[in-house]
Amino acid sequence: MHITYVGHATLLLEIAGARLLTDPNFEPKLGRFLPRVSPPGIALEALPKLDALLLTHAHADHLSFRSLDALPNDIPLFAPPPVARWLARKGYRNAEPLNAEKSVTISGGTLRIHAGRATHQGSRYVVDRWRSAANMYLLETNEESVFFAGDTALTPSTHHLVERVLWQHGRSLDLALLPIGYAPPWKPGFRRGHLTGEDAVALFETLHARAMMPYHWGTFRHVTATAHDAIDRLRTYLATHDARERVHVIEPGESLVLGPEARA
Repeated sequence: MHITYVGHATLLLEIAGARLLTDPNFEPKLGRFLPRVSPPGIALEALPKLDALLLTHAHADHLSFRSLDALPNDIPLFAPPPVARWLARKGYRNAEPLNAEKSVTISGGTLRIHAGRATHQGSRYVVDRWRSAANMYLLETNEESVFFAGDTALTPSTHHLVERVLWQHGRSLDLALLPIGYAPPWKPGFRRGHLTGEDAVALFETLHARAMMPYHWGTFRHVTATAHDAIDRLRTYLATHDARERVHVIEPGESLVLGPEARA
């Protein structure tokens, strides 16, 4: 598999001959005041032919209408059902609901996409709690597997999608794509819906994956943190951690290549 970090939660996943883009966001800023600090790792117009889009939830940093408008509308756009219905009403006819615990296949049936429920309040606005559903995704073939967590907290059930799809069938996870964030001590509610770098490493160890790649950093300036606070703290934490050789920090525009039999 070949994973390219475009920026924030936008990754180009190439597996089993299929190309999927996660949470497409190529915007120059979030809202009016949070600028992008690094350009997209791949320009939107330079993307290869895509087979599907994966959308985890409706927050503006993950769901960019301008980006969706510029992307192909003849490929499936998988999203949590309330978000998919909203998108369909807004004219995105390729929006397809994918509920937690459900699966679809693409690429002639060789690539399976499984959805799980993330622990994240993902509604777009304060009042639209009916759009709060957030997905995680697990992609797998007979040889490879990659877990994309979207936004989620560390809970006793965060690993259940991987357990159900892989562990119960005697298989293990190849790659964990996990978000990292940072909030100052005066924002204690952050971890109820997000992973810190330390949380991400703890989840990585629980998942027993061969490799981990962190995302959700180095792209946008945030209200309570700079774009690099989370990755700087993760690098410091990993310096003396046993998992440091299996955690791959990929800069925007760089790629991670992981073969079915490779050692991370």
